[in-house]
Amino acid sequence: MVNLAHYHLPTAEELPHSDETPVDNELQNDLPNFLLNLLRLIWVDRQDWFFGVDMGIYHDPESRTPIIPDGFLSLGVERYKGGTRRLSYVLWEENYTMPIMALEIVSQTYNGEYETKLKQYHSIGILYYVVYNPLSGKRGMHKQRQRLEVYKLISGEYQLQSGERMVWLPEIGLGIGYEEQSFSIWLGEWLYWYNEQGDRYQSAEERYQSAEELVAQERQEKEKLANYLRSIGINPDEIPE
Repeated sequence: MVNLAHYHLPTAEELPHSDETPVDNELQNDLPNFLLNLLRLIWVDRQDWFFGVDMGIYHDPESRTPIIPDGFLSLGVERYKGGTRRLSYVLWEENYTMPIMALEIVSQTYNGEYETKLKQYHSIGILYYVVYNPLSGKRGMHKQRQRLEVYKLISGEYQLQSGERMVWLPEIGLGIGYEEQSFSIWLGEWLYWYNEQGDRYQSAEERYQSAEELVAQERQEKEKLANYLRSIGINPDEIPE
């Protein structure tokens, strides 16, 4: 046991910012970043959360080897640490606030998401461990696994939570799940946050499209009204605003 009173705790600046390991596929970057951008919309007025993407979690002052999830969520911390962006998530610089959720995307080259990484997150006490498996039902390892598996730490053990396409996370106040949607120019499955009623939160792109559709609908209604007025002999351009 280290006596922290006489021990220099390394800062984020002194610790490696990355293990330089490249991601196995685009989804390992795209899906966590998509969830992060959704949170920026959902929690736009909150400053007590942080979502890290491919960022090291330093949990042991004696070790310079971090755990690096594809994504993780921490609550009760500063949105921007000291007004700046974090280099890594250093537990002793975060008031020992452990992330509440870790996310892994199953790799094309299997990387122990169901065994090694599960044990890692269990050992440091992360409440929720979420595994999304885009290979489920396809050829390859672990094709019989559920598409989405959410484990919750209960009485010291990870227990698989019920729910297939969406699982509610009460301590976070959000659900996590997946749907096939067109985003930008790519049609595929995306991970989403959901409300308690099971409705998914829309992306910025979807919100923009919805607003455009509403404007177009209002324009059509005005044109219908104008055409009706003309049909009964009234010039709509002469009606005061």
